Amino acid sequence: MSDKGLMEKEEIFSKVLRAGRRTYFFDVRATRANDYYLTITESKKFTNDDGSFYYKKHKIYLYKEDFAGFTEILQEMTDFILDEKGEEVISERHQKDFKPSYEGTGAVETKTAPENFTDVSFDDI
Repeated sequence: MSDKGLMEKEEIFSKVLRAGRRTYFFDVRATRANDYYLTITESKKFTNDDGSFYYKKHKIYLYKEDFAGFTEILQEMTDFILDEKGEEVISERHQKDFKPSYEGTGAVETKTAPENFTDVSFDDI
């Protein structure tokens, strides 16, 4: 591979955010014209039945001409979520209220239903 090919792959500046099973990689890279762009990679770890594991990766390429719009919308969306739901992570808060289902249907709530809850059978719909 030529030096030019190596230059395209070189990471100029990198940061890593580890978040449980997910890891986010923020990498500044150089174009062929030696301009910079950002890649954001989400890597998520999965485990096979035999105990081995593998990663699924998703990547976003973000170029300078899109920074302002991206930043503005990202800030608007994160502000909305925090204003609506606060900073507490709901799934962690409710973990103690759920037990795993062994029938492959996900988590099952162990709390009793509130008094104003209407039990609807899907057969009725």
